[in-house]
Amino acid sequence: MPRPDKLLEKLGGARYLTTMDLTKGYWQVPLDADARLKLAFITPLGLYEFLTLPFGLKGAPATFQCLVDQLLRGMESFAMAYIDDICVFSQTWKYHVSQVRQMLDRLQGAGLTVKAEKCKVGMAEVSYLGYRVGSGCLKPEPAKVEVIRDWPAPHTKKQVQAFIGMAGYYQRFVPHFSTIATPITELCKKGKPDKVVWTEQCQEAFRALKEALVSGQFWQTQTLTSPL
Repeated sequence: MPRPDKLLEKLGGARYLTTMDLTKGYWQVPLDADARLKLAFITPLGLYEFLTLPFGLKGAPATFQCLVDQLLRGMESFAMAYIDDICVFSQTWKYHVSQVRQMLDRLQGAGLTVKAEKCKVGMAEVSYLGYRVGSGCLKPEPAKVEVIRDWPAPHTKKQVQAFIGMAGYYQRFVPHFSTIATPITELCKKGKPDKVVWTEQCQEAFRALKEALVSGQFWQTQTLTSPL
């Protein structure tokens, strides 16, 4: 699987961005006879087999990513994808129109379809992989930041892990993130009780992480280099 941060870096200083969301996802990948036997399941009405790749399989994301990587072969300089999220990026409108057309031709040739209502065409800034990106700038998705802002103080280890997972996705925007989060991450160590003891230090770290992300103080410092 590709690393999201590497994909975001590839967008560089593109002036025009188009995103496409493949519809039906894994169901567009047919299974061969042997695979169908392995994925059979029993119901009160009888034995059934999947004819296409189902959701929930451990190897499904990598399999679908492989399909999309083959689809984009030769187009890596202006197109990329993370599973079913495709992005076409260009410096000029003329090139962008041509490159979007090439992408659509590839999709049509492969028999793949996109969700028209989720496509964003020729945008200066788009939402991609949980970020707002465009014109060389990278910042957190505002809706995600609101979720972090309104996150209640956790009471269990699982809730702590969920918060750290969400906030940690944007740790590039919080200088010394790991140091600030130490009182909270300590609660997740092996042997710690499932019901956490939420101390003043934990609350202060919790508040500091939220404030750093919500304030947007370091958002504009995350600039991306121009594409080749």
